[in-house]
Amino acid sequence: SPYCLPPGNIQISFSGGRTSAFMLHQILEANGGLPDRCKVTFSNTGRELPETLDFVQECGQRWNVDIIWVEYRRGEGKNTYDIVSHNSASRNGEPFEALVSSKPYLPNVVTRFCTTELKIRPMKKYLVSCGWKNWSAAVGIRADEVHRAKKESKDRWQYWYPLVEAGVSKMDVYDFWSAQPFDLRLENINGKSPLGNCDMCFLKSEAT
Repeated sequence: SPYCLPPGNIQISFSGGRTSAFMLHQILEANGGLPDRCKVTFSNTGRELPETLDFVQECGQRWNVDIIWVEYRRGEGKNTYDIVSHNSASRNGEPFEALVSSKPYLPNVVTRFCTTELKIRPMKKYLVSCGWKNWSAAVGIRADEVHRAKKESKDRWQYWYPLVEAGVSKMDVYDFWSAQPFDLRLENINGKSPLGNCDMCFLKSEAT
């Protein structure tokens, strides 16, 4: 199965969207749950819609999986993080505001430091605090968007794209959630969620 866990430590990156949730579900099913060497992480920027936060919480509860919620923090001249929960997670953009207040310009299509600083680095700092030196990072990129997949990482992890290996398309994800007893309560248009995180992202069209 393309969802069987590779050897060593494994991070499952959960964005809060339908595709990464589908990936998490398939990994759980294929492996009968997750061993201690596997951690599921969600980075909250404070700019996710309430429906996204509720969805992350519901996935964890329904599938009996521990999802670690991390948030960027700025303190003493360096970047750090906090572990939060559905109850304590920022909902008014506080992490994002703290980040952009420390920079001379805003994130943009050329320099997307918001993703790096608010999502990737807090998750990395958390995993390093767990004693991890290297790991595989499962990322929810589908086979129909393989152009987004990075082949190599210059950091501590190597990328794992189980949905690419499985040949999963956006319509496969759409069909899966159409058959489930719960779903992300944001509009699903032919497998796309225009209002998915983050809200008001500069990568979204003006129409969206």
